[in-house]
Amino acid sequence: MEYVYAALILNETGEEINEDNITSVLDAAGVDVEESRVKALVAALEDVDIEEAIETAAAAPAAGAAAGGSADAGGDADESEDEAEDEAEEADEADEDDEEDGDGGEGLGELFG
Repeated sequence: MEYVYAALILNETGEEINEDNITSVLDAAGVDVEESRVKALVAALEDVDIEEAIETAAAAPAAGAAAGGSADAGGDADESEDEAEDEAEEADEADEDDEEDGDGGEGLGELFG
């Protein structure tokens, strides 16, 4: 999850999402970085418009859950949209975990709202 957060931080600050920048953010956060995961994330986000994915996820989070989280229903969704939706669902799950911890929503989710 922290890898996706690193990409979101870079996106929010206008920095390029590349292997070096993600690794730097993760190192600064004290994360033991796995280069293979960094490479996979950069490759997965290559053709994804993160702002659009965030807006789409915020506009219809219940619709994805009602459909079982499957983008196959229409049969037209391409892989980048599926990946963006998966990332958005992971972010939603992390926010739910933060709320259960009783921190009042003062986690990373507040930085992007």
